[in-house]
Amino acid sequence: MHNADREIVRRYKSRRWIACVLEFRGRHRIVMSPNRYTELFFLDEAVAFAAGHRPCAECRRERYNAFKGAWKRVHGQDQLPFADEMDLELHPTRIANGKRVTYRASLNSLPDGCFVQIDGSPYLVAGNALLLWTPEGYARRVERPKDSIVTVLTPESMVGCFRQGYLPEIHESARALRL
Repeated sequence: MHNADREIVRRYKSRRWIACVLEFRGRHRIVMSPNRYTELFFLDEAVAFAAGHRPCAECRRERYNAFKGAWKRVHGQDQLPFADEMDLELHPTRIANGKRVTYRASLNSLPDGCFVQIDGSPYLVAGNALLLWTPEGYARRVERPKDSIVTVLTPESMVGCFRQGYLPEIHESARALRL
């Protein structure tokens, strides 16, 4: 949340953190409208997930439904979950006591689409490689180390969805690096 001077006054207001498309049904929004939520722009869906944002149920309905299907499989549910149910569980896996939640895991155990931190830099897990993230795009490919324990940036509940077949969309800059 930000004020009329575009100063951040609150890190978050609710547990509903969603990733939307830039254009939807001709709607227009003024970026950083006073006393409204602050828009964030992500390179791709994998980065949005690493930041703790799930697909929007309105403007990204197909991706949202796919995410719900993966969530259902992770939790062994009979019915597809509602957004509130997912957000209630997601929130403590992304932020706790005002701080970002990360966890440690074996790099070998992580599915594609996860973000990890190695030597202070964020990397996307992509097959047998790690792709260095920069604000401009993925910049460098390194082989995925064997038997490494890493800090995982993508919330654990979302990693579970990746394991159940949800593959986040990746920016085109990753294509040339994955060869």
